[in-house]
Amino acid sequence: MSSARVIVNYESLSILTGQMREAAVHGEWDRVIGIEKQCSELIADMKLLDAEVTLDGAARQRKTELIGKILADDAEIRNLTQAWMGQLQTSMQSLRQEQRLLHAYGA
Repeated sequence: MSSARVIVNYESLSILTGQMREAAVHGEWDRVIGIEKQCSELIADMKLLDAEVTLDGAARQRKTELIGKILADDAEIRNLTQAWMGQLQTSMQSLRQEQRLLHAYGA
């Protein structure tokens, strides 16, 4: 296996996490989940290759840059997801309160 394949994998993962970030920005949560599945599959494949291939200095530097972008995208996705989850939780609490009132006062 070649170091070029390792870099291609990291570039692919970087593209996917960028797409996931964009989907999260637009609230396309089903798309986020679909892309996350693709990321998981790619990462599983990457683990074996990463263990087998030793990278030269330039390839290591590129891998480090890509990991930095992947982590930045992941952090933004996490922030967007947490905000969405907070909104969802607030909506669910409101619905529960509404249901209690309807039950208590019989609508």
